[in-house]
Amino acid sequence: MRPTRPVSRIGRTLMACAASAAVATVGLAVSPAAAASAEPATTTQAEPGGACTAADLGTRHPYIKTSEVTPTITHFKGWYVTDGSTGTQSVNTSVQTTISVSVGLTGNVEGSFAVETLGKVGASLGLNVQVNYTSTSSTSTSVTWNFRNPGYYGLYKGTKKVTGTYGSLNCNRVQQDDGSWALKWVEGADTGSYTTYTTLEEGAVRCEDKVPANSIMRKAQDLLDCGSATATAKHPAGPVPSAKAAKARHEAEKAAKAEKSVKATGSPAPVTRAALNCQPAVYKIDVPGKPLNWSAPLLANDGIRLRESTFFSAHLDNWRLCNVTERNGVIEASLWNWGNGGCATIPANIANQEQAYLTTATCGEDDLQRFYIYRDVPGSSKIGVQNKYTGSMMGHDRYADGELIRQYSSGRQDGTGTYTLTGV
Repeated sequence: MRPTRPVSRIGRTLMACAASAAVATVGLAVSPAAAASAEPATTTQAEPGGACTAADLGTRHPYIKTSEVTPTITHFKGWYVTDGSTGTQSVNTSVQTTISVSVGLTGNVEGSFAVETLGKVGASLGLNVQVNYTSTSSTSTSVTWNFRNPGYYGLYKGTKKVTGTYGSLNCNRVQQDDGSWALKWVEGADTGSYTTYTTLEEGAVRCEDKVPANSIMRKAQDLLDCGSATATAKHPAGPVPSAKAAKARHEAEKAAKAEKSVKATGSPAPVTRAALNCQPAVYKIDVPGKPLNWSAPLLANDGIRLRESTFFSAHLDNWRLCNVTERNGVIEASLWNWGNGGCATIPANIANQEQAYLTTATCGEDDLQRFYIYRDVPGSSKIGVQNKYTGSMMGHDRYADGELIRQYSSGRQDGTGTYTLTGV
């Protein structure tokens, strides 16, 4: 559970903004220099504590927190070779376990953030891992091997399964020791887990073979259950059942079903919230230095789009921050729209998709309706917006009237995910 605390300094600042000027902003008084358009996004590597720019407020990058490499057998068959059955044979192996590549909440690897995460995993471990969605075979496959000597063999296909956790680096303002402010890459609020695997290998191993510890071959040798009556007995040429392999397969199937069940119930319907505790300030979420801003939809099946404010906007371009908390300088809030009374959200049925559009829905207790707001240094009103549930940053594909606001897993690296929170 991530600790939260009531808004203190930022809460008072936001309320003061609404009461003071006709055009106010989050933070301190606006200076003309600080209110300029976002600079081009940085090309330097994002590192904790490293410098970033206002254009980076709408971006994120992964960093690897933990990694574990486990030799894993995906297919196996115990096979007995007699004096009369040596030579090359093709043996049909049975599925032991299936490994699917995943990053975060989804079963697929979609979006640049997931690919960058897996790339960092491979680089940090010095392994060639899968960086796109793929899965080991879930059907029986054959292994062809030249058996030179009689004996009890384990025919196998296997890989190194790589699992662990990641965090994200986000650009946000940080107060320095001398009291001044600077934009730094800081640890974001969202974390997740990943699974990937190395290139598959296949082979054959006997109980008497000397193999490296913690190797794929050693894992296959363990499934032979060396020392058991089955392993030491004489058999006719052909398959030999392994009780140890059967038990391992059953445990893998149970684990896979449990994981699938968790994912299927990951995002229940939101509980309707009776009332929101909203800040009194009202804002427009602008494209910096330009007239278009976020405008909520009139129709339930439409999304939040870039629109120019007019007499007919009917407050659809007016937003309040509600149920606000702050941790380590990052605001978490619901975005309530004055025009239609709904809260900004990513639709649950497409939340796992890159470039899913932002819309509004009945306000409820739902992480899809909660957003982190990353801010520029005081005096500037520039922000980046991140969905709490998906971890994706909000942005737009191009600057155009009617363009949908969408989620991008790594944000918009050209700076188009940086907005301005302007009080009205």
